[in-house]
Amino acid sequence: MAETATLTVQQWGNSLAVRIPAAVARSARFRVGQPVEVSAQDSSVLVRAIGTPKLTLAQKLSAFDPALHGGEAMATRPVGKEALWWPRASRGVRIGAT
Repeated sequence: MAETATLTVQQWGNSLAVRIPAAVARSARFRVGQPVEVSAQDSSVLVRAIGTPKLTLAQKLSAFDPALHGGEAMATRPVGKEALWWPRASRGVRIGAT
């Protein structure tokens, strides 16, 4: 079902803006973070969804599965450039201590 609304164009910084009412956004299946394409023709403006909305951090974390992604790999001893500091640590000097 098509939703319509009569709105007023407002100033937003150096641009003009129109808020999309919730009912219209639902009808168009718009979501927060949704990439859109805006085009103008004569006195009409068309806002068209392109792609999918970007996921929030909470959504990304809820989709993360440590078993699937292998978890965290930890070395049991210093490797690479860390190995240069190993003798200091063995003398009781804490690495990163100031």
